[in-house]
Amino acid sequence: MDTALINILCLILLIIGILGTFLPVLPGLLLSICGLLIYKFGTDSDLPMIYIWAFGILTAVSVVLSYVIPAKTTKKYGGTRWGSIGSVVGTIIGMFLPIPLGFLIGMFVGVFIGELLHDSKDMNKALKSTKGAFVGFIYGTGFSFVVGVAMFLVVVLDMLNII
Repeated sequence: MDTALINILCLILLIIGILGTFLPVLPGLLLSICGLLIYKFGTDSDLPMIYIWAFGILTAVSVVLSYVIPAKTTKKYGGTRWGSIGSVVGTIIGMFLPIPLGFLIGMFVGVFIGELLHDSKDMNKALKSTKGAFVGFIYGTGFSFVVGVAMFLVVVLDMLNII
């Protein structure tokens, strides 16, 4: 395959991977790491292996953090297991709603409803748990986004022979 086509494929995978860091229907950093690996091993790139190892580790860390951070922040803000279950159910339902960012709205509504099912008298606790889910989402998404953009920049800079 032509090097130019491989480069275009890699850039497309990296861009879709970046989009996937905040769109749950896309595998995010897994696409980005595939783009990076195809670039490294599918072209005559001199990209040092340290980048492959570093981004591989950061991708694995991101996968773990995407589950740990929202759970920890929701719990920190007073959330319960009910809110966590509501978050998962709401996210799944939200993905099928024909509204922009339905998955995100679904997650927050799910946390809120889950907490109200746990304790219907404490609306403040439900709101605080929802805030915790939002904070966790922002932290986890932000970390993944930064890693995805860094992979993209490393590949582009290597294509331009800057690194």
